[in-house]
Amino acid sequence: MDEKTGMPVKQEAFLEAGVHIGTKIRTNDMRDYIFKRRDDGLYILDLRKSAEKLMQAAKVIARYKPEEVSVVASRVYSSNPASRFAELTGVNLLRGRFVPGTMTNMNVKTFMEPKIILVCDPKGEHEALVESAKNGVPVIGLCDTDNETKFIDLIIPINNKGKRSLALIFYILSREIMMAQGKIKSYDEFTHDIGYFEQLIEEKKPEEASQQAVEEVKEQKEEASTPIEAPPKKPRKKKEEESVEKKVQESAETKEEPADKNEKTET
Repeated sequence: MDEKTGMPVKQEAFLEAGVHIGTKIRTNDMRDYIFKRRDDGLYILDLRKSAEKLMQAAKVIARYKPEEVSVVASRVYSSNPASRFAELTGVNLLRGRFVPGTMTNMNVKTFMEPKIILVCDPKGEHEALVESAKNGVPVIGLCDTDNETKFIDLIIPINNKGKRSLALIFYILSREIMMAQGKIKSYDEFTHDIGYFEQLIEEKKPEEASQQAVEEVKEQKEEASTPIEAPPKKPRKKKEEESVEKKVQESAETKEEPADKNEKTET
């Protein structure tokens, strides 16, 4: 923790990782998290809000048992650091394409009933959001400037497309949650660096992973974003910190978004 700024790491680390670099698209949902728009058209996220929400998310996740938490990471750049996060904290990881019915159809091989989920790409992991909404499962989302935040209860505004940005986010989450779990007693005992979370974890042939990474880079350069379709059910209202805290408390006891706008503001 940087005592001067109150951030989980020095501000320079956030800047070097590009956590604040957004896209040339800004949705209405993300306008409150924007610091400014650069001359080249890129929107810049407010790092203080990013750090605040990140630490809040770590505290919320830490209140659940590891087996009750699921991380959805469909992209190469998110699945690698998310895998490290899962290894260190013991949470569940849904890597690659999210199989429809994973949280609603007991006949699906990957069926699970998480108490809370973390999505790394709200646009690409829309199905996970829909199924969570149907089951009343709270959602924490890593959201970029071009994301819609429907069905996301706790927004972490970050660059969710950059390799190093995602590595830093999962580095911080891992450290904070391991502290809460009692696996480490101080930051000094956390021996992994950001590079550890960037390392490629082989799950498919290298050329396949490389091709997927190339496709993701192409997607990042696109200025148009695809609207998220609402599910049959009436959308829930977005919930920020107080709502998430309430869900956490209710979940612990039972052992067991204003309405969001789809209209986008484009440059």
